[in-house]
Amino acid sequence: MKKRGHKYIIGVDEVGRGPLAGPVAIGVVRLKVEQVKYKKEWALGFRDSKKLSPKAREEWLVKIEEARSEGWLEYAVAFVAPSVIDKKGITHAIRTALSRALKKVDPAPDLVKSPTGLFQHSTFDIPYSARILLDGGLRAPAHYTNQQTIIRGDEKELVIALASIVAKVTRDRRMVALAKKFPAYGFEKHKGYGTRAHYEAIKKHGIIPHHRKSFLK
Repeated sequence: MKKRGHKYIIGVDEVGRGPLAGPVAIGVVRLKVEQVKYKKEWALGFRDSKKLSPKAREEWLVKIEEARSEGWLEYAVAFVAPSVIDKKGITHAIRTALSRALKKVDPAPDLVKSPTGLFQHSTFDIPYSARILLDGGLRAPAHYTNQQTIIRGDEKELVIALASIVAKVTRDRRMVALAKKFPAYGFEKHKGYGTRAHYEAIKKHGIIPHHRKSFLK
């Protein structure tokens, strides 16, 4: 039997692990492999996502939206709130967000556990056709049978870098919106991270429900 290649490649990255305020976010981007082969010029000039300016990231998100409208790219971002981070920890929050985001874009059929405890496809004639690439120390749930964690993956794999962009831009927009409700904290500038100005604002105005209390002990 001829071995079937992957129809999709999926990239996963996180944003917001370390801030004092705001949610943690997981971005997931799914590309159609066959389409990507013919669209190499689409990514010309792309640099490490972490080195892009905020304006450049916004411009890339426009390109990503265009690719989505053309039908060869899909993406999703999932958030987990500070209250969950405080209650169950950042690791649990990241795993939860990752699972939610993957479910939004993953084309695999439903999976069930076999009598041996291993995951099998509930629709056995439909092969799982996606390869998942994750940044850093991220891991997808066990039933995603073809996954690879790549250190500094956002520097090495375009699909992970794109996932980083959608997560970063989407989370930043949420923090800017939060700044309008709580202007004293400067969320539009530091996006919840522990800058001197942020600590000074906390000292002066106290904490709000959007702060991670467990990060402020």
